[in-house]
Order: sequence, then C-alpha cells, then structure tokens
Amino acid sequence: MDWLKKIPIGQYVSGKSSWLRAIDPRIKLSWILLFLLSPILANSIWRISTALVLLLITFFSFLPPRIWWRSLVFLLVFSLIIGFLSIVLPASELSLELTTRAPDEIPGAIVLTRSWEIFRLGPVNFGGISLGPLIVDRRSAELGIKTSTLIFTVIQSVNLMLITTPPEDLVWAIRWFFAPLTLLGVPLEKLSFQLLLALRFLPLVQEELQNLFRSIGVRAIDFRKLGLKSSLNLFVSLGERLLSNILLRAEHGADSLMSREGLWLSSQQLKPCIVVNPKYLWINLSSICLFLIAISLRCLYGTS
Repeated sequence: MDWLKKIPIGQYVSGKSSWLRAIDPRIKLSWILLFLLSPILANSIWRISTALVLLLITFFSFLPPRIWWRSLVFLLVFSLIIGFLSIVLPASELSLELTTRAPDEIPGAIVLTRSWEIFRLGPVNFGGISLGPLIVDRRSAELGIKTSTLIFTVIQSVNLMLITTPPEDLVWAIRWFFAPLTLLGVPLEKLSFQLLLALRFLPLVQEELQNLFRSIGVRAIDFRKLGLKSSLNLFVSLGERLLSNILLRAEHGADSLMSREGLWLSSQQLKPCIVVNPKYLWINLSSICLFLIAISLRCLYGTS
C-alpha cells in the first residue's frame, strides 16, 4: 500500500550529478511554459516529438535512475492507458448522414472519397454482451495521441523541474517574472512565501492521498454492487476529504510558524547562487539558444 512513497513525483532531490541543476530557474520556467503551451493547437507530429524530447532529456540528464525510473514507468503506462481509452471509447455521437444526390444522376461525375477508418475489429463480445464492432478512425487516433502525449508532457516536464530545482530557487524565479506587479500594489513577498510553504507541503499531499487509498483498500468496497453513481459520489467525497486535510495541515503549519515568531523571507534571501556563478554561463546561454530554436520550430512545423 506504500506505492506512492516508492513513486515520488514532484519532490526535490538534492545532489550535483545533473546538468539540469546548473540551469537558471528562470530559464527552466521558460522551458516549462514552452512544454505546457506549445502542444495547444499543435499537430500530432509536434506532440510526439515533444514527448520524445522529454524522454531524451530524462535519459541523458545524468540523474540517478533510482530518482526517475519508477515515476517514468508509471507515467508512461498511465498515459498509454488513457490514450488507448481515448481511441477505443466513442468521443461523441455519430453525425447524421446528409442526403445527397446519387452520383449516377450527374453525368461524368467522379466521386472521390477519403477513407477515415484505420482499424476495425468486431463485433466485440464482453461478458456475453455484444458491444458491436471496434472501429478506430483518424479522429479517434488523433484524440488518443493528443491525450496521452499531453498527460506525459505536462507531468514529466514539471516533475523534472521540481526534482532538480529547490523550492526557494523556484519561488525566486516566479517572483522575478512577476516583479512588475509590485507597481500595482500586489503583495508579492507574502504570496511568494505562501507558495514556498505550499511547495513544502507536497510530501504531505502524497501522504494524505496514500492514507485515503489505504482506507479504501481496508474496507474492501465492492464497486460493482455500489454502482456508477454511488462510486462517483464516493470519489468526490474522498477528494473533499483530501482537500480539507491538506488545508488543515497548511493551517497548522502556518500557526506553528507564527507562534515561533517566524518571519517572512524576502525574495532577495532566496536568490540562488547559480545565477551569479560565471561557470554556469555557458549552459545557460546554450539553454536560451535551444529555447529560441524550439520556438522557431514550433512556428514552422508545429501548426495543425
């Protein structure tokens, strides 16, 4: 039941064995925004290429395999399952066929039809129930590719950033990007410190989620007898309980901090040393050049 502890996602791991740790956190955030925003309205080739680039970065990051291989395998299996379900499950109702004139009525007409069907298997029987033929067309295939690659890209890119970037460096980078908001009176110092506390609570979120799954396993709930609607209500109530427990933990942490006369940390106190270290200049410049090249490739070849 401790599988979440064996598959840590989003937890910082200290060390010096990877070139990802030497990149400026502001450049890392820019790359994360590229991975998150570039798949929007992109074609399938760009989405698959983005996922492959993330795999190459993971394998050649020189991070210890014990840090990322469990989470990577779990994420790959999860993305493939979601993509397969997106392919085989009907996404929408079949469109009504329009009544058109027969081609024989038009002399000399040549009818060009495009086959959208890729794969057909059926009729499929499941538990004695006929589900009809399993049809995979181009639309469902594209939906499966988009869904699986989007899940993998979002989670893996953020995970790589979080395990190689201390929360203090990440908060400083976010504070640097939103610095103009101070002219409008936005309390960025307080919000940055709250974000730092929230990042510190990520292990607590996994612990609370593990406890909820353990409670379901101990009670041995039969979801078949429970029904679909009751099962959805159960998971919604579990989500509410998870959120309330996390907020309660955060409130207790804030109260303990203030009771011990804790002080807000200024963003200047969180400035990472790699920003001012000249020996990391070459890797930061290379990252910026590759970032600009990736944007150019997205504009040239990534449009759908």
